[in-house]
Amino acid sequence: MNVYEEVSAFYQSYRGEKRIIARSVEGRSLYAMRIGSEAAPQIISQYAIHAREWVTALLALRHIERGVPKGGAWIVPLVNPDGAVLCEEGASSLSENRRSMLLKINGGEDFRLFKANANAVDLNVNFDARWGTGESNVRTPATANYIGPEPFSEPETRALRDFTLEMMPSATLSWHTKGEEIYYEFHQSSAAKLRDKRLAKVLSKSTGYPLVTVKNSAGGYKDWCIEKLNIPAFTIEVGPDALSHPLGRETLPGLLKTTGDALFDLAGAL
Repeated sequence: MNVYEEVSAFYQSYRGEKRIIARSVEGRSLYAMRIGSEAAPQIISQYAIHAREWVTALLALRHIERGVPKGGAWIVPLVNPDGAVLCEEGASSLSENRRSMLLKINGGEDFRLFKANANAVDLNVNFDARWGTGESNVRTPATANYIGPEPFSEPETRALRDFTLEMMPSATLSWHTKGEEIYYEFHQSSAAKLRDKRLAKVLSKSTGYPLVTVKNSAGGYKDWCIEKLNIPAFTIEVGPDALSHPLGRETLPGLLKTTGDALFDLAGAL
């Protein structure tokens, strides 16, 4: 069973509020499940926007089981299902019209380090937040860092944008691998930065991860939430740097040990 099938099975059995927010490039479902209630505060917590970081989708299912102490949180466990399955199963998982293109872009059959979606767009540089100004951005289809032809060119990023605008959460979380650090800044005002740093410290205490400033990046979901919605938004890089991409299922107990209370603690602090 691949990660998409695991998430799908969990979704089918989930008895709480749930919905499919869109379909991926290859037609796979983007699932969302709510924990807690409809009361404020609400959080959106999204996972596995980068293909090779698919293990975070399994982490999402454990976070659902933990719940929140007040308010609610929408969990979007697998934003990039096509890429995640491609990492696990290779080019055979693709429709024929994309298979040859992605094999050429990837330079071979081994897709384990692939980060992009089925259009070879890196979804976490495709948001309208100083789009195209990141130091590592590239402007042609690639395994990573391709910004796409325009902001929100991809169905997955449009889905996350539209869902976030509909829900207007109090804060958002983005889960990545690896490095064990937390990012919370993106050109916000001094007052907003103080607000956000207070919450980032809650996440730091919960996980043991330090707060880090990242310069010369743009176009991410966190960036868009901060710049366009003026809400606290955080990226959490899970797993020690000593591990190699892609982190597999065997790393999940360790990831859960450090992050199992993070969403719960953030909800309690809002």
